[in-house]
Amino acid sequence: MAALFGARVRRLRTAAGLTQAELGARAHVVSTRITQIERASGAKPTLELARALDAALDADDLLVELWPYVHREAFPDWSRKFMEYAERAVAFREYAAHVVPGLLQTEDYARAVLGLDALLNGEEQLQERVVARMGRQERLDSPDRPELCVILDEAVLRRPIGGRAVMRGQLERLLDSAGKRRVTVQVLPFDQGGHEAMGGSLTVLTLPDGSEVAYTEGSHYGQLVEEPCNVSRYKVIYDQLRVAALPPLMSLDMIRSVMEDNHRGAKVPSRSERRRVAQEQLQQSGGRQLRGGGRRVPGRRPRP
Repeated sequence: MAALFGARVRRLRTAAGLTQAELGARAHVVSTRITQIERASGAKPTLELARALDAALDADDLLVELWPYVHREAFPDWSRKFMEYAERAVAFREYAAHVVPGLLQTEDYARAVLGLDALLNGEEQLQERVVARMGRQERLDSPDRPELCVILDEAVLRRPIGGRAVMRGQLERLLDSAGKRRVTVQVLPFDQGGHEAMGGSLTVLTLPDGSEVAYTEGSHYGQLVEEPCNVSRYKVIYDQLRVAALPPLMSLDMIRSVMEDNHRGAKVPSRSERRRVAQEQLQQSGGRQLRGGGRRVPGRRPRP
């Protein structure tokens, strides 16, 4: 992709009748930087530079649109492959142990999370990562948006990443997202104790052809699992977590309580109570699978 980006820059520059030095002056970089980009050598172009080149060459955002694919090459092979799968997936099943999944993050929350990376090379790189993450969320608003089922460990709600204001905005985003079609959010409370996914987060993707892949991630590692027998094992782990988690409507109540700062110290519903409420919800829905946004919150109008 870096080579393709460089070839596009060279073609546009030549068509515009500019030398490398002249293009560098317009983009506010030295001519040798243009040489590196066209030869796909040296450091990859930043998003800021892609925008500057786009403007200098009147490229109608062509280079900006190519930039995320160039940026992806900075990731390890297994991570890039997972992102490629994620772009095509028709269903996501995620368990998040530490932070809200990227597809549901607000921009402020994403900036706070990404800013914790000890290897970050400054504000410019942070902004590039935030832009890339926000760009991946566009699929949730597209006509072919995937189904998204998310289980959040209670720790995700309790840890105020970015401060109280940022966290409140993130919790509001979760409540809003859970009301959308094809999105389900559940919370796994602390009282469920240990489980097999405690070491990190877990994602199972369903692809258009019906095949599935799994991805596990910790603070300093990630593993893509493609063998069907191993993927099946992770599917079982996810299903066990989903059974142990609060039903969708109880989960939204818990998120709302944490957001309003009145849940701390409150009693989490017992397992028998959860089963009773879940059964009532199923009966009320005629046996259909429940969605997190299906409850009318007292004092609020239903969504149009």
